[in-house]
Amino acid sequence: MTRQRGEHTNRSLLFSLRLLLNIFLPHSPRRRRRHYHHVLPLISAVAGCLVFLFAFVSFLTPSHPPSFIHHAPPPPAGHLHRVSLLLKNRIEARMSMMMNVQKDVVFRVPRRGGELAAIDPWTTNQSTRYYSCSNATRNFPSSEMKTQPNRYLLIATSGGLNQQRTGITDAVVAAYILNATLVVPTLDQKSYWKDSSNFSDIFDVDRFISYLSKDIKIIKQLPLEGGKVMIPVRTSVPRKCNPRCYETNILPLLKKKNVVQIRKFDFRLANQLDVDLQKLRCRVNYHALQYTDPIHRMGRKLVDRMRMKSKHFIALHLRFEPDMLAFSGCYYGGGEKERNEFSVIRKWWKTLHAKDPERERRNGKCPLSPEEIGLMLRALGFGDDVHIYVASGEVYGGEETLAPLRSLFPNLHSKDTIASKEELAPFSSFSSRMAALDFIVCDESDVFVTNNNGNMAKILAGRRRYFGHKATIRPNAKKLYRLFMNRDNMTWEEFASQTRTHQIGLMGEPNEVRPGTGGFHENPTSCICKHSDEAKNRREFVSQNKATISYKMGMADVTMRDAAGELEYDQLNEDEQDWADTDYVENENGSVQGRGLPGKKVSDSSSILKHDQPDTLDEMLSD
Repeated sequence: MTRQRGEHTNRSLLFSLRLLLNIFLPHSPRRRRRHYHHVLPLISAVAGCLVFLFAFVSFLTPSHPPSFIHHAPPPPAGHLHRVSLLLKNRIEARMSMMMNVQKDVVFRVPRRGGELAAIDPWTTNQSTRYYSCSNATRNFPSSEMKTQPNRYLLIATSGGLNQQRTGITDAVVAAYILNATLVVPTLDQKSYWKDSSNFSDIFDVDRFISYLSKDIKIIKQLPLEGGKVMIPVRTSVPRKCNPRCYETNILPLLKKKNVVQIRKFDFRLANQLDVDLQKLRCRVNYHALQYTDPIHRMGRKLVDRMRMKSKHFIALHLRFEPDMLAFSGCYYGGGEKERNEFSVIRKWWKTLHAKDPERERRNGKCPLSPEEIGLMLRALGFGDDVHIYVASGEVYGGEETLAPLRSLFPNLHSKDTIASKEELAPFSSFSSRMAALDFIVCDESDVFVTNNNGNMAKILAGRRRYFGHKATIRPNAKKLYRLFMNRDNMTWEEFASQTRTHQIGLMGEPNEVRPGTGGFHENPTSCICKHSDEAKNRREFVSQNKATISYKMGMADVTMRDAAGELEYDQLNEDEQDWADTDYVENENGSVQGRGLPGKKVSDSSSILKHDQPDTLDEMLSD
């Protein structure tokens, strides 16, 4: 390249000298000799300036100069004004071309994530200093001491798989508060997701009952009374109902009627509880609730196939379904076509208010697009050789929408690409079972990433934090929005540096959120202890697990051994953090996350019953 620039400079200099000689020296040899000594100093000065000018411009221009430099004919001799105009035009053309070239390369994404990737993006710092500690304390009364005879609590969950999971977890705590026997919860089969699965189709019901037997009594169905089925009294409780709220609103009814069912049981328990009740929540969510063997085995197959492709892999929970985007009120640059399609879908909800798309995006309420997620990951140091498992429903725009992400990360996979239709057939007709498969892969991934702040993201955040603080990335959408809008006006290095700055505190590191802030399911601080500060709790934890105990934990066998008092996890689950600009606070209307209708196209809107639609975007995100 340097040699080519030098040759180009020499050719330009020779042409300029010849041009000047033709202009300033007469054609007669005698007159040329007579005037030579007068013109020579002028020629030397001009030539020196031209050498400097052409050297400077040639250095800034590409190694292959444009064709007009070689083919443009010299101007007629004697016309100095034409020469000046020609030189001026050429300089302006070169500078314009130089600016265009610089603009083209200013945001060129490097293949390996850039030179700023000084840290290992696959790990979190200081995670070995923390461990899970959800065992009951000695002062926590057992089920034998607490449970009252002829007092039964039933709950009906609502929403998608992960919203139901929070409801089941909180139902156990509610039954403990009320000193009642809990009947195995019923799952939502009528609302938006139209999944006919029962509890036992998704969760291991026998493990659920046996694991919690020391805490509360759980039965599969109500007993007969006088040969007849007991009829429950149906009622409801406010959202975020604390123990005193249950004792005031539900306990008198239980004492009088003996059997009470709470309808639409989602986020009906306060976020802040005393430590023992919070630890009970953890025992339910992280130990008692395990998927059935068929779901567990298929999930393990998917994980193993991803491991065969690469040592490390990312799991991306990508919520970008048409119905969810329409409900959000956000706009993604699809023009009139997008606006019309979303307008049709939005008519499904009679009470849905119009939203300002720009304001929603500024406030960080719009899920990141596949391209934005890809740029964020590359800025965080992940190269184009990374393998990504995409947990997603129907992506709006299909392959065209995924193309920018695929260009940044060519190795994209999903259930449908790494498993056959025959393998997925037992699950494909049930949205919750398909969501459970995605949950397993996301839980087992080296890095979990999400483009939204829905319930699956929150549940996995807390789960991964509880089981070892593995890397979990949730985008700071409010601040990243400004970067995405201005990325054409900055270099890639500037973009990457600012992205890393905005993501501090949102990468799954220990102590990213102050204890007690955020939702408990995403930040179970009461169930996470620190080695140096919690030595006493650690000794109690180890003593209660002195013998080697093997049992199923999520999708892996977990063995607790006495050796060095360490927990050994065959598969560690992962940690996560908020995507909000500030510490996350649960919405008063309740936060949930769900999956759009599997397989439903935009044209299928007539098949949706309006009265079964979710009330909030959180419910749209409940898977």
